[in-house]
Amino acid sequence: MTRAPATFDLDAIGAGLPFAEVVSRLGAALRDRGAAAVVQAPPGSGKTTLVPPLVANALAGSRERQGRVVVTQPRRIAARAAARRLAHLDGSRLGDRVGFSIGGERVASETTVVEFVTPGVLVRRLLSDPELAEVGAVVLDEVHERSLETDLLVGMLAEVRQLRDDLALVAMSATLDAGRFAALLGGRDRDQAREETDAPGAEGASAAATSREVAGVPVIESPAVSHPLDIRWTPSAAPRLDDRGVTRAFLDHVAATAASAHEELLAGAPEADALVFLPGGREVAHVADRLRELAPGADVLRLEGRAPAREQDAAVSGRAAGGRPRIVVSTALAESSLTVPGVRLVVDAGLARVPKRDAARGMTGLVTVSASRASCDQRAGRAARLGPGRVVRCYDERAYAAAPAHPAPEIASADLVEAALVLACWGAPGGKGLALPDPPPRAALADAIEELRAIGAVDARGRATAAGHRLAAVPTDPRLARALLDAAPECGARAAAEAVALASGEVRLAGGDLDRAFADLGRGTLRLDDRVRALVERLERHAARASGAAGVDAGVEAARRAPGLVAALAFPGRIARLADAAAGTYLLASGTRAALPAGSALRGESWLAVAEVTRAEGRAAAGTGAVIRSAARLSEAAAERAASHVATDRVEVDFVDGRVVARRERRLGAIVRSSTPVAVGGAGGAGGAGSMGAARTDAHEAVARALARDGLGVLAWSDSAAALRRRLALLHRELGAPWPDVADAALLSRLDEWLASEIDALAGGTRASRIELLEPLRRLLPWPEAARLDALVPERLVVPSGSRVRIDYPAPGDDARPVIAVKLQECFGWAETPSLVDGRVHVVFHLLSPAGRPLAVTDDLASFWSGPYAQVRAEMRGRYPRHPWPEDPWAAAPTARTKGRR
Repeated sequence: MTRAPATFDLDAIGAGLPFAEVVSRLGAALRDRGAAAVVQAPPGSGKTTLVPPLVANALAGSRERQGRVVVTQPRRIAARAAARRLAHLDGSRLGDRVGFSIGGERVASETTVVEFVTPGVLVRRLLSDPELAEVGAVVLDEVHERSLETDLLVGMLAEVRQLRDDLALVAMSATLDAGRFAALLGGRDRDQAREETDAPGAEGASAAATSREVAGVPVIESPAVSHPLDIRWTPSAAPRLDDRGVTRAFLDHVAATAASAHEELLAGAPEADALVFLPGGREVAHVADRLRELAPGADVLRLEGRAPAREQDAAVSGRAAGGRPRIVVSTALAESSLTVPGVRLVVDAGLARVPKRDAARGMTGLVTVSASRASCDQRAGRAARLGPGRVVRCYDERAYAAAPAHPAPEIASADLVEAALVLACWGAPGGKGLALPDPPPRAALADAIEELRAIGAVDARGRATAAGHRLAAVPTDPRLARALLDAAPECGARAAAEAVALASGEVRLAGGDLDRAFADLGRGTLRLDDRVRALVERLERHAARASGAAGVDAGVEAARRAPGLVAALAFPGRIARLADAAAGTYLLASGTRAALPAGSALRGESWLAVAEVTRAEGRAAAGTGAVIRSAARLSEAAAERAASHVATDRVEVDFVDGRVVARRERRLGAIVRSSTPVAVGGAGGAGGAGSMGAARTDAHEAVARALARDGLGVLAWSDSAAALRRRLALLHRELGAPWPDVADAALLSRLDEWLASEIDALAGGTRASRIELLEPLRRLLPWPEAARLDALVPERLVVPSGSRVRIDYPAPGDDARPVIAVKLQECFGWAETPSLVDGRVHVVFHLLSPAGRPLAVTDDLASFWSGPYAQVRAEMRGRYPRHPWPEDPWAAAPTARTKGRR
């Protein structure tokens, strides 16, 4: 092959690409304005193809700036495809002038000028070489997708740029966030960057090429190619989502819609290919299988992370001359990161899969949600890039209008353990001082730092330890990295590396059974793709270097235990014990309950090491709200060893059903391994594993906790105690201090003043039903004012008949007035309504029939006798003839008796 020239032929590479119109403008900006720029261009405009060689040419013509151009792509497929396309257009062999490095796979050499990488690869390079000594420029592509690692790189590279003014830095976005990223690269902090963000406007780039400057950083905008786009809405009769995820009926609707729409389009445009958007790999596989049945004349190709590399490459390479029409079924990969040539039809399910952290259960999983309107518009734009196109949306306009405007940044909902370790190793614990586009959520960051502290990766101040730096160098989650290094001496480096690869989710497991997958791998019935195999080899080298386990024969039995040991060491909070064998539910050490899917071979196992557990609703979760997606068998001894830092053996004291109970419990986190009743002992310190019983102080605290948790209702209130409390409540309401506040909150705040001896009795074993609260309440009476208690709020009131009738006082916090319920005949002639609290509160009378039913409610007896009484008399005298119903109640004698027989 003829050696390629020193610079790239931009005219040949950019032929036919819309971005070619602004190449000269970006080149001038890099030469004249400094080392940073932001490019805003719509998907499919050619920025990924043209900007990297343009930057390389700029470096080649500069004496100050030299080195390789590193280009980040958020996805592995996109990095590999972009490198292959640029190498093809350059006429060079992949790995010579243009190469790529993704997790476990690298095709590059010393002669490589442009190298495409995933953000994670560049993050690790920065941690090992903070100055990027061999790099002359970095191009961050698709920054608008707001992947977590890309956001970290924005902050880290902005800091590197302050130390290296010769490092060129270009950020590329497909949306209106361009100005915000320019401000960040220009040295503004997060708040200043928000102020300098672009004003709201239409989605995508402007209609004409423009240039501007934000914080000293030029922003180059490329025009969007505008072709007519026919938008059609074909909602499914079946729901898109149910408690198990995307419904099979909806997926069948998407497949049928894509097949018919493509057939219709081919009648007028035989060269048209179709692109179908779905949220995840499972949905892609189902729809692809259905399309092969419904559209036998088309080549149906999958474009998702776990599809074979050959099929991925065919999807992004375009139709061969004379080839059959294609239907590419893709995840969000093809939304902006990848260009699928020849597409004139887009069929959109309108769904996206995003990470979602469940703080209450301490887990993060992928959930399916409605795609944002910006994502839906980007997908639709794929159909009109080359000419007039059509998008068929398998949902209605109301669903589109209800969707969020933009996708949420990943940092807002993702698990932050790996990101927190990166920040700690970078010297910015928690992101402090780093110009990140958005701050990490405080609660999620605190949880992540706590997990890192538990595995020794950070110290008490959140700074990376030596162990933390070692873990950050391992190409996997820090928790799995720790498990790899700890398990290798026992299981062997190879077995530990394979177990980590399986537990990390890099391999799709049948039934989520890690043990079965590990056994199949050993038998050769499970084959890893090249990328995962390369990852295993890298993990094995790390384990061997750290533990000296290379070449050590750990034995077949020890190796067989690797999946369970690795998962338990990595995620001790997910060690699980069987809770309900029939339902297949388990209790995790973290306190979460989770279910195994129906038909899982792991059902009935006493102990599991869970590698992945996600939120779910409905039948799949068996009422727990969480489903175990990946797990391995575990012995109880291994569980105790892996979770030793959360193992406890202590006496637990509680106040249950009105009495103190104490039990000695051995636990792994929330999992109770044994529970034995013990007696409550005498005064002393807290009960421990070696105590014969619970200390009195523990019991005292248990009573106080129960009162604080459940309120004063845990105590037995006698009628006299409850009555005194209501009387005091009225005095406090009307007179205030010194009469005490006897509401629940006030009494709970003063337990030591009025209930100390009773709590001590309860702590000693006395049942709550035997505690009388009348005397404790009397301790709160103010002296000498207490001498007037019965005068101000008497227990009973003497009525004209001579009866002493109990006054019903309102409950604490109630604004009602005291009530007397008395038979009407006992109040004949009573004109003046009595009042309490020195005349401040009038009593309300409930005048009763002889049967005790209310006849009237009044706080003005005189008015009642002069008016409503006549009607009451007319209605009641025939019903109760043996009771007096005089025409003149003023002259009648009050009585509690009936009239004698005639």
